Amino acid sequence: MRLFAAVLPPADAVRELAPEVDALRRIPGADALRWTGRPGWHFTLAFYGEVAEDLVPDLAERLARAARRTGPFPLALRGGGHFGGRALWVGATGDLDTMRLLADRAEAAGRKAGVEMEEHRRYRPHLTVARSRGSADFTPYVAELDSFAGKPWTVGELCLVRSNLPVSGVPGEQPRYETVVSRPLGAGDGSPRPGG
Repeated sequence: MRLFAAVLPPADAVRELAPEVDALRRIPGADALRWTGRPGWHFTLAFYGEVAEDLVPDLAERLARAARRTGPFPLALRGGGHFGGRALWVGATGDLDTMRLLADRAEAAGRKAGVEMEEHRRYRPHLTVARSRGSADFTPYVAELDSFAGKPWTVGELCLVRSNLPVSGVPGEQPRYETVVSRPLGAGDGSPRPGG
């Protein structure tokens, strides 16, 4: 199964961001981009790719330990940027040092569980809202996002998420994301909360 560790924004943050993304979609040329649906908005902490079923329990337990060792922290959606001409994202503000630490711990959990992972890169918090198959000019979108500042919330859990990629070939079909398990941050009991 295709898995990643993530922080999921709460419903209030999603509602705040939705009109901003709707405005971006009205910029000329926006229809050439693949826009991420609201259920897919998340901050990936560590991408595991295809993970064998027998590794998932150990991975989930190691993520529980990482979550217990990391206290809840404040975060807010803020501004935006892009990775080359391929991806447009909304950034974050708040306790980014703790978010980076959680990302490092989620990556280490994957490695220790035996998940083959790419080379480690410094974590940059971002929530992808659109992608381009070619090379797009994201300048007007980033300019539009520059003044966006969402209200802060407290990140209280680490989620292991399954990504179900489109298989129908229907244009515009979105990946489906399913929270496999969520783990509370901090000194909670660490027991899993199924679903999400």
